[in-house]
Amino acid sequence: MLSHQELTGKVIAAAIAVHQELRPGLDEKLYERALCIELAERGIFFEQQPRYEATYKGRFLGHLIPDLVIERTLIVDAKCVESFLPLHDAQMIGYLNITGLDIALLLNFKVWPLGKRRILRPGFQLHPSP
Repeated sequence: MLSHQELTGKVIAAAIAVHQELRPGLDEKLYERALCIELAERGIFFEQQPRYEATYKGRFLGHLIPDLVIERTLIVDAKCVESFLPLHDAQMIGYLNITGLDIALLLNFKVWPLGKRRILRPGFQLHPSP
């Protein structure tokens, strides 16, 4: 099993390949689909648009649907924005809290070079202290 660092590195490399080929200027869903092709060609397991139930006091509220979940470990969200905003971080933290996963990766295909930001679930340490 790959470490979080190795997995995010492989996903970023795949996203850079997509970004270099398609360049900025397309809809984010097109980048997401191209990233799926690139991940599949690299043998990286992913789920596209998986649905996670959000509940409150045992009652169903709705579904959260991240763009991609890689190796059942990493949430990836493709964006086409001028720059990342706090609301993007908050969205990823919400996904992490609902899914129980620890790391999310935001990718911004609108900027050159590719924008990327790693978000950790509150309380999660990438390298635990001894």
